[in-house]
Amino acid sequence: MSQPVPDPPGTPIPVLTSARRLLTDAEINAVRMTILGNNYGMNPDTAGQILEEALAFVATAAASPGEGLVPSRVVDEGWHALILHTGTYYGLCARVGNFVHHIPEQPDPGRWDQTVIDRTLDAIQATGYPVHPTLWLGPEDSTVPVAASCQHGDQSGPIVIIPKPKG
Repeated sequence: MSQPVPDPPGTPIPVLTSARRLLTDAEINAVRMTILGNNYGMNPDTAGQILEEALAFVATAAASPGEGLVPSRVVDEGWHALILHTGTYYGLCARVGNFVHHIPEQPDPGRWDQTVIDRTLDAIQATGYPVHPTLWLGPEDSTVPVAASCQHGDQSGPIVIIPKPKG
């Protein structure tokens, strides 16, 4: 079994809001079990960290339409699991104010742009969520192997924000 993903040495421990609060414990456990089911042998703590990053990403993307935010391939694994729990995902998007659509793209290291990831991490931290940098590495990094066969390259289209209907 793999070990939980540690933050790099010297990373300060932020005193910020956990994205886990966006779901109930039952929802967290159900989505985490989906991540574990899709990634044989993954440590449950790692699956929890991936889910927490995905929650922070979705909440930040919903709050930042048009900013061109994208998840890493590892974080996308958590987003995929969230989407499979349609009721949970719908409720999450309603709570964060916008529905964040996922439009998959095949992995292509040529589309990887570290500046887009850096912008995403900055936005997540500005929203008040901590980040685990080792879950945001490039598409060729295999530190945290995941089943997701999807990569989002830039702000040109894989993520669409639909505002919550008025009324």
